Amino acid sequence: MLVVLLSTYDLGRQPFGLASPCAWLREAGFDVRTNDVAVEPLDEEAVRAAGLVAIHLPMHTATRLAVRLLPRVRALNPTARLVCYGLYARPNETYLRSLGVDDVLGGEYEADLVALVRGGAADAAGATLPRLAYRVPDRSGLPPLERYARLVDAGGRERVVGYTETTRGCKHECRHCPVVPVYEGRFRAVPREVVLADIRQQVEAGATHITFGDPDFWNGPTHALAIVRALAVEHPGVTYDATIKIEHLLRHAEHLTELASTSCLFVTSAAESLDDRVLARLDKGHTRSEFERALELCGEAGLVLQPTFIAFHPWMSRASYLEFLEFLEAHDLVEALPPIQLVLRLLVPARSKLLGVEGARTWVEPFEARRLVHPWHHPDPEVDALHESVHVLVQERSAAGASRREIFDAVWEVAHGRARELGHGTQWTERTPVPYLTEPWYC
Repeated sequence: MLVVLLSTYDLGRQPFGLASPCAWLREAGFDVRTNDVAVEPLDEEAVRAAGLVAIHLPMHTATRLAVRLLPRVRALNPTARLVCYGLYARPNETYLRSLGVDDVLGGEYEADLVALVRGGAADAAGATLPRLAYRVPDRSGLPPLERYARLVDAGGRERVVGYTETTRGCKHECRHCPVVPVYEGRFRAVPREVVLADIRQQVEAGATHITFGDPDFWNGPTHALAIVRALAVEHPGVTYDATIKIEHLLRHAEHLTELASTSCLFVTSAAESLDDRVLARLDKGHTRSEFERALELCGEAGLVLQPTFIAFHPWMSRASYLEFLEFLEAHDLVEALPPIQLVLRLLVPARSKLLGVEGARTWVEPFEARRLVHPWHHPDPEVDALHESVHVLVQERSAAGASRREIFDAVWEVAHGRARELGHGTQWTERTPVPYLTEPWYC
């Protein structure tokens, strides 16, 4: 049987969510075609010939794009078994089945995909979170790494990026996170030799930088550190980045210098808010002062900390948004944030833990399947108007190629109703640019 694995969007990365199940299916003796429609046309010939077509749904944007693609896939092949798998599959199962999807798989999906291709029962597949014997991802047949997002280093040079995962899931239960409804506070460690083999094949394919895409790289810090030590020995000169929670940066602060010495260029961390009350509602596990301390510790260790924020949410005010912009300026974070971070709005997907927050029913509306979210409106219409103005501005300025500083200054002016005062922020004229990925973090 021919199996077609499709990806619609994966943050500008060569899709791990295709490469991993591809290895399992080929090992089981099946003919597999991988097709990343984010960077290449839909392989209509393969879809027509497939006995099973599976679409990876790792995030909200990918799922919305998949919803648009499903009718085309079904029209090309009315009889193929149609499967959706990944973090956003199970929470949106009812809607996906209404669109003609036959089977829906959640986390740890590889063995279940093999079972489905063998004709296994769809109802049981993916209902639990099994412990898998992970395989080295099979990236043959995927578009080359050069087709994906690049790293721009501090010297302004573009470099080819690879992507892998040392753990899957997360042991924390932040209420706004899409990992939580699927993994429910659990994580799985990928064996060191599997991770290093995946890195090795990507370096051989031209990668000089690796993104570790774990929801939290320090789910198991001993495991992660062993991997980056081995990376530094086997591939000197290859750099990396990782995502680590604020509380883990503080708890394991003694290891920050080792991240820097093993060529970690930057750490991404979900700061989300500067308001301790909001952080408590999100169950983030840190406070504003702890975030500020993490910034200091990373700076002392020679690491760039790139925080992410939910700029717009129901508990903010116009005044708190102005404070947010002023904080970024005061803490030298303007260059560290993709402009999209200035406009990100709280997402309330299906089965979100946010629905259990006290008072949520006063601002959360019924689930809207077409948009795959519970819509919400701010109690103050002026805040929603501010979001719309800033969102349009960031989109237009980004499309025109404006720099992060230029976009920030424009947002500042719109939000404050005036330009920044003469001399404000002049320290940036001497500042060395920070490394970043050309695909901005999104969801």
